[in-house]
Amino acid sequence: MNIVNKIKKYALVGRGGACFPVAIKWEAVKKAAGEKKYVVCNATEGEPGVKKDLFILENYPEKVVAGIKLAMDFIEASEGIIYLNYQYDKKVGKKLEAAIGDLPISVFLKPVEAGYIGGEETALLNAIEGKRVEPRLRPPYPTEVGLWGCPTLVNNVETFYNVSLADSDDYAGKRFYTVSGDCLNEGVYNLADNFTIEKILKETDNYPKFPFFVQIGGDASGEVLNSKQLKRQVSGAASITVYSIKKYSFEKIMKKWLEFSANESCGQCTPCREGTYRLLEIINSDKKDWQLFSELLSNLKDSAFCSLGCAVPTPIKSFIKNVMPQIPGRQLKLKDQDASNICRCFSAD
Repeated sequence: MNIVNKIKKYALVGRGGACFPVAIKWEAVKKAAGEKKYVVCNATEGEPGVKKDLFILENYPEKVVAGIKLAMDFIEASEGIIYLNYQYDKKVGKKLEAAIGDLPISVFLKPVEAGYIGGEETALLNAIEGKRVEPRLRPPYPTEVGLWGCPTLVNNVETFYNVSLADSDDYAGKRFYTVSGDCLNEGVYNLADNFTIEKILKETDNYPKFPFFVQIGGDASGEVLNSKQLKRQVSGAASITVYSIKKYSFEKIMKKWLEFSANESCGQCTPCREGTYRLLEIINSDKKDWQLFSELLSNLKDSAFCSLGCAVPTPIKSFIKNVMPQIPGRQLKLKDQDASNICRCFSAD
């Protein structure tokens, strides 16, 4: 049984967040016409609150490299590249070099100035090529026109790790979860991929005994859920961040998300560049225009060029919908008029 049939047997999906079927992507690159082909392992992990890839690289570098080699053999790639978060180099650089040995695989450090968007699959291709680090217009997709114009397979660290397990028939339907925030046992855990958020928190002794809410899939772009919405699986990059309701006022949590998105916007598109700035400006003003705030969020979702801008509304809108109603009025630290305007402006979402 060849490697793609094994990938299909275990129904592997990408672990970078999109959960795209691995076999479909591999076969697309295999079929694409090109004199040269490349395999890129995305090891940037720029989403705050996600640490699973670092854990895998620290503990199983040889399996990640084995997965890359399997991909190279299948698509007949001439070169493999591990695009590594520069902050991880001191921790895992030597381990990766030892695992690579004399294989045609190199490590490319993500540029310091690349920021959050430097982990997007087309922006990282630009970084490797020495171009401005910003997302590319798609189509064409990297599977057809990727690195230096050649068909390129881009997969996440955990994806290649899982491929190596599938090859040896050791894949057991598990995935890595990052649990952090206001909890006692922060860390990365390898558990069944069908566990609910509630079960993960209880299995890891991280279920709080105080009023809380969680953010899943990353601290910048993840969805926010209240403590009664935990009987569902973790989406995206499989992170769970626990927040104590008592520690976070409405403005504090909004500023946390908006400061990150405004600072990390690459500036390529106007909706994201200007929209995140204006949203932060509204939050920091004494008299807040909640109608404009709501409209800007909707505009970002519909018109931003890449996933950073499109994801800005996700934590904010889900927090307002799922968590805000559970926070006592005095703790929200909002004027009565502001609270009513927020409810009015976001009631249709």
